[in-house]
Amino acid sequence: MRTILVLFVLTTLSMTAQQPIQPTVDVTGEGAITVVPDQVTVNVRVENTGKNPSVVKQENDRTVNNVLEFVKKMNIDSKHVKTEYVRLSKNYEHNTKTYNYAANQSISIQLNDLSKYDDLMNGLLETGINRIDGVQFQSSNREALEAQARIKAVEDAKMKAESYAKVLDQTIGKAVSISEFQPSSEPRPMYRSMAMEADSSGGQETLAPGELEIRVRINVSFVLN
Repeated sequence: MRTILVLFVLTTLSMTAQQPIQPTVDVTGEGAITVVPDQVTVNVRVENTGKNPSVVKQENDRTVNNVLEFVKKMNIDSKHVKTEYVRLSKNYEHNTKTYNYAANQSISIQLNDLSKYDDLMNGLLETGINRIDGVQFQSSNREALEAQARIKAVEDAKMKAESYAKVLDQTIGKAVSISEFQPSSEPRPMYRSMAMEADSSGGQETLAPGELEIRVRINVSFVLN
């Protein structure tokens, strides 16, 4: 039995050794699409502090209600308004040796009509919000744009592979593997300066959405002939 096992292993190793290693050329391709964003998401925060947790929470809820009522008046669909978190924390003050409470709530609002941006921001400030944590521009056509960027990335990878092979007086064959780099977090848009035109009344320019860049990176392995 032991002799048979040894012969089987030797035969397998011999067959493996006889199989030729397929040469490949491995490249990274990149594709990018730029577009003027047509959406913006505003992240706002409501904060209140005090000695009484019930009062603090009530004050916070009152302001949040003002925000939600205002957003409704702006005819923003409820599906585009999202509570990110609600917190109530108890904190110890070493100087006074007493406790105080902090209530805060974060709300994200997606606006699909950038011409209403100034009205939205001015109205939010009047509701009593404490902070604006961020403004992020987006495109409603992102999936289609990503598909276009992928095509460009494959074309870029193929061009690079052909350039390498040409120097070696060789050619590339079919692709044997392809993978896409997955970002660890949502990619941040890159902006170029391009302010929106002021309205006919001569109002100030307060929004510069610029151009949103959607970039895709891939790895491709081609057969090297």
